[in-house]
Amino acid sequence: QAQERSAAALDQAGLGREHWNKRMGQYSKGMRQRVKLAQSLMHEPDLLVLDEPMNGLDPMGRQEMANILKDLARKGTSILISSHILAELETLCASNLILNWGRIIAAGAQGDIRTAVKDWSEQLAILCDDPEKLAGILFNAGVLNGFDIQPESEQLVIRVKDARSFYIQWSRLLLDSGVTIYEVRGQSRSLQDIFEKVTA
Repeated sequence: QAQERSAAALDQAGLGREHWNKRMGQYSKGMRQRVKLAQSLMHEPDLLVLDEPMNGLDPMGRQEMANILKDLARKGTSILISSHILAELETLCASNLILNWGRIIAAGAQGDIRTAVKDWSEQLAILCDDPEKLAGILFNAGVLNGFDIQPESEQLVIRVKDARSFYIQWSRLLLDSGVTIYEVRGQSRSLQDIFEKVTA
């Protein structure tokens, strides 16, 4: 039974059978990570606690590890990951705990954390024929915390004071401006941005 479970766990962790008879010292760092994951899967746990599980993996290995963890989660395993690679956690985790000096300072789904962050400016990128004119109109209307003009790409990036109030006035301000709008994109703040904001 131990051999069967070992084989199943190693397969699940993505370690090919051609490597099974090697000593641990012969494995690369990434392969050792896979063996450690297989060890933790042996007893089919309900909860996995992982510290930097992507450490030492190449880009392909990181993607494979992410797929393994997502598959485990889909099958009902709860997974707690500790990592400082926030971009990976953003795509991997359903919710986050942000710690600062050992204290929880934000918790929940990323959208909930974004909403809860005080003094947070929603950001939009607007592609238009006259970014300077539009920036002036929006700024004079008192709806912005700030803006950046990128004349070479005809793009205006705005930071909105109060999203609800802004969107109520949004259509009228655009129509009154006379500026031709090609594209408007919301610029979602990353988990790294959130971390920097709440730990500042």
